Amino acid sequence: MFKATPSRLPALVCSLTLAFTASALAKEKIDFMFPAPVDGKLTMEMNRIIKTFNDSQQDVEVRGIFTGNYDTTKIKAESAQKAGQPPALVIMSANFTTDLALKKEILPMDEILKYGNLKANDFLEQNFWPAMWKNAQVMGETYAIPFHNSTPILYYNKTLFAKAGITQPPQTWAELRADALKLTNKDEGQWGIMMPSTNDDYGGWILSALVRANGGNYFNDTWPGEVYYNSPTTIGALRFWQNLIYQDHVMPSGVLNAKQISAAFFSGKLGMAMLSTGALGFMRDNSKDFELGVAMLPAKEQRAVPIGGASLVSFKGISDAQKKAAWEFLNYLVSPKINGEWSRFTGYFSPRKATYDTPEMKAYLANDPRAAIALKQLQYAHPWYATYETVAVRKAMENQLAAVVNDPKVTPESAAKTAQEQADTIMKPYVDSTALAPVK
Repeated sequence: MFKATPSRLPALVCSLTLAFTASALAKEKIDFMFPAPVDGKLTMEMNRIIKTFNDSQQDVEVRGIFTGNYDTTKIKAESAQKAGQPPALVIMSANFTTDLALKKEILPMDEILKYGNLKANDFLEQNFWPAMWKNAQVMGETYAIPFHNSTPILYYNKTLFAKAGITQPPQTWAELRADALKLTNKDEGQWGIMMPSTNDDYGGWILSALVRANGGNYFNDTWPGEVYYNSPTTIGALRFWQNLIYQDHVMPSGVLNAKQISAAFFSGKLGMAMLSTGALGFMRDNSKDFELGVAMLPAKEQRAVPIGGASLVSFKGISDAQKKAAWEFLNYLVSPKINGEWSRFTGYFSPRKATYDTPEMKAYLANDPRAAIALKQLQYAHPWYATYETVAVRKAMENQLAAVVNDPKVTPESAAKTAQEQADTIMKPYVDSTALAPVK
C-alpha cells in the first residue's frame, strides 16, 4: 500500500494540483446565446440553469451570453459567426430557422445529434408535439430543436368581468367586441381590450392569429417565398383591429407594446389583453388585486393560433468537440426535468411531450389549470410565419399595422397592398432563384 511520507507530500500535492488543473482545462468551452423575449426574471433563471449544468459534470463549460430580444439575438449570433466566433448553441426565435437555413448559417441538427442515439428527424418527431415540427424543419430536414413555445392567449380580469355582468370569456370576435364595450369606462380610464402592435414581432404574431381565425393563411408554410398580406382575410383582420379603436373606442389608438399593456392590466384598468402564454408567470405574479383569467383566443371563422417561442440552433463553423459539447447541453436543456422547470417558471409550455408525465408537472397543472390552456390550443395551432428574409418581410406588414392603428384615414386595403408590394420586393431574389428561367 502506498503511504504519503513527509518527503513525498510536496510531490503528491503538486501531482494532484496538476491533475485537477488538467481536468478543469479539459472542459470544452462553448458559447450559448439566449434572449429574454418576455417580461419576468428569465435571465436570472437561465443563468441558474447554466451554472447547475456546469457544476454537474466535468466535460463541458457553457458561457451564457444574454442577447436581448429575439431580433437582437439573431443579429448578435450572425455577427459572432462573421467574426469567426460562432456560438455553439442559441435560443433562436423559431420562425428564424428557415431564413438561417436558406442562408446556410446554421447546421443541420444531424451534425449535433450524431453524438446521441437518434437521427434529428426521429428525435424531433418522437419527442416533441407535432405542432412544433414545421418551424424546426426546412424542406424536410431538421435544423432546430424546440426549447420553449407559446401561443397568443387571452388574459382577462375576472373581477372586472363580474362587475360588468360577463360570466365567461368571449368565444367569438362578436362576443369579444360586445364584452369590450361593456368593460370600457372612459370616465375611469378603463379599456376593454388591448393588443400589442409593435414591429418587434409581437404585432405581426397577433395579426397572423387574427388572420387565421378569420379563415385565412398568413403565409405559405411549405415554400418561403410567398405571403398573403393583400388577401380578404388579412384585410378583414386589420379592419377588426382598427374598428376596435376608432369605431368601438374600446382600445387606445397608437402602437401599444407589451409593457404598456401589462401595466394597464395590473393597474386594474384593462379588461382583456392578447399576449403570449410565455408571459403567464409574469402575469400571474403581478395580478395581485384581482383574479386573473386565461382563455383561448376567440374565433371568427375558426379557432386558430400560431406557434411562437424559440428553438435551439447551432451555427456553422464550430469544431467537432464543440458540436459534441453542444449536444450535451442541448440534451440537458430539453430533458423533461429541466424543460419542465423552465416551463413552470416562465409560463411557456414545454414542447417535450414527456415533460407532462413528470409528477412535478402533473402537480403544477392540477394546482393552476390556467397553465394548460396553451396545451389545449395546440389542436388549433399553425406554424409561425417563416420566409426568406423573415424579419424584413414581417416588418413590411408590421409597419403598415402601425399606420392602421395610428390613423383612421389609413384604410386596411391600402395598408395591405403596400405591405404586399414591399414583401414581394424583399422576397424576389429567392423567388427568382426557384423559378424556371424563361425560354429564349
